Amino acid sequence: MAEERLQRRLAAILSADVVGYSGLMAGDEAGTLARLKALRGEIIDPAIARHAGRIVKLMGDGALVEFASAVDAVTCAIAIQAAVVERDAGSRGAIQFRVGINVGDVIVDGDDIYGDGVNIAARIEALAEPGGICISRAAADQVRDKVPFRIESRGEHIVKGMARPIEVFRVVAGERDAPVPDAAAAHQPAPAAAAKQSIAVLAFTNMSGDADQEYFSDGISEDIITDLSKLSELHVIARNSSFVYKSGAVSIPEVAKALGVRHVLEGSVRRAGDRVRVTAQLIDATTGGHVWADRYDRSLTDIFAVQDELTREIVAALKLKLTVEEKGRLEHKRAVDIEAYNLFLRGREHAWQHTRTANISARALLERAIAIDPGYAAAHAIIAFTHMNDHVNGWGGDLDRLLHTSLEIAQRAVGMDGEDSLAHFAMSLAYSWSRDLDRAIEEARRCIALNPNSAEGHLALAHAQIFIGQPVEAIDTIETYFRLDPHYPDLALHFLAEAHFSLGEFERAIAVTRRRLERNPGSVMSNALLAACCGHLGRFDEARAAWAEALRIDPGYSIERRRRILPFRDPAEFERRVEGLRKAGIPV
Repeated sequence: MAEERLQRRLAAILSADVVGYSGLMAGDEAGTLARLKALRGEIIDPAIARHAGRIVKLMGDGALVEFASAVDAVTCAIAIQAAVVERDAGSRGAIQFRVGINVGDVIVDGDDIYGDGVNIAARIEALAEPGGICISRAAADQVRDKVPFRIESRGEHIVKGMARPIEVFRVVAGERDAPVPDAAAAHQPAPAAAAKQSIAVLAFTNMSGDADQEYFSDGISEDIITDLSKLSELHVIARNSSFVYKSGAVSIPEVAKALGVRHVLEGSVRRAGDRVRVTAQLIDATTGGHVWADRYDRSLTDIFAVQDELTREIVAALKLKLTVEEKGRLEHKRAVDIEAYNLFLRGREHAWQHTRTANISARALLERAIAIDPGYAAAHAIIAFTHMNDHVNGWGGDLDRLLHTSLEIAQRAVGMDGEDSLAHFAMSLAYSWSRDLDRAIEEARRCIALNPNSAEGHLALAHAQIFIGQPVEAIDTIETYFRLDPHYPDLALHFLAEAHFSLGEFERAIAVTRRRLERNPGSVMSNALLAACCGHLGRFDEARAAWAEALRIDPGYSIERRRRILPFRDPAEFERRVEGLRKAGIPV
């Protein structure tokens, strides 16, 4: 029996996806879906129809479209990008698309298409800047001099699944010689901002043969993240998200796509006696190739020099331009006793667990570190943070004493090293809970100035903005935080819901709170906030159910204690939450 002959045809293929889709959905799921639907109905689908395109498939964050000609595909892409900028630029977390276009042979299977022609379009799309358009050599040859935009070569790229490099071109939104043949493109798009270099540092593998040494390899990785985070030209993913991939083998391209970065740093640490071996390799996820790799065999006391050299090599490999201040920050490192550093790494690891028992362990380890090195500012900063954690969660006896101790130690840390971003982070939290919100915001901004990629600094800033009465600014800050920490902890959703509540956006607050409770159903404060939101909307049964759940989790939950401890500048903000409960008939 003869084999069925594959149906093939030549086509221009457009692949597009939404930049930062997961972060946008985390920040406002319903709003993002509504805006995408509006963009499709008002801009995207009509533009595709005008250019005789056919939508092959739609994914949550992207689309595949087939055209008969490259000129149609490119002019359609130009029209869409221009109109999207015009339509959505004023929105919080404006939606941006990346677009890739290729001309090639495709395999037809019903309404779907497959083959290298499609795959190349998808690989090219990943190389485009936010709001930008990249095209293949085949597409460039067909549209050159036929569209009123400059076509600029971006060189050859080795991409996954392709045996040979492909030459990629960028459609440059510059001076136009003639009108674009589409009424929707009457507004020229603003040139896309030059995309930052981006990187995720995975947890280095512990090769010491001793599981108890994992804190050391994790600590080295975190310190590298901290150093790279000081650079404004580099977008660095937070430890919380990059360490998600610690267990088992990972696909670097998949990790990079999930985290929204181009480069990934991975490595290993082997510690034996007073010697340490660190290996590291920087990978370009778009090609799978190694940009740089090295191995360091040193005395354990040279571990700080190894971190400095590794950071400098990455800066050089990525061709980053550092400001004078950034060079100073990278060089601003005091000598630290290696035993104190060991204790610091172990203490920091415990502190990030955010539990009462871990807090106690962290303080014991960090106090031993400062007994060896009394001027260790970062150790003081984390001790301050643990006291603050005790205060907020009611894990200690005298809450006022805990708050005073936290503020005092944070101030001491800043006094020891004013360039330590962690110290300013701790002081921002201490000032927030002390109701000194102006200084809390000032300290959070100082933390971010020293460490532009500090996820903790952005969350501290949003925290203070909510309590001082700046919910719109808080939402913007949280959206930045989501980009820095795509696998953000569920607590960030509670902060986002609080901001929406302060704006009177109760439906949005409910949607975000429910997402938080899906991840952490044991959150008392999110159940209480849900009850208040439902009360304001007249959904009294839901309000009473949420309140009952809060009391089931914590029978001693006290509105009076929350009134006393939450540092709202305007007491009426807290009372609006209480009013929602009262509307539902909840006795408070």
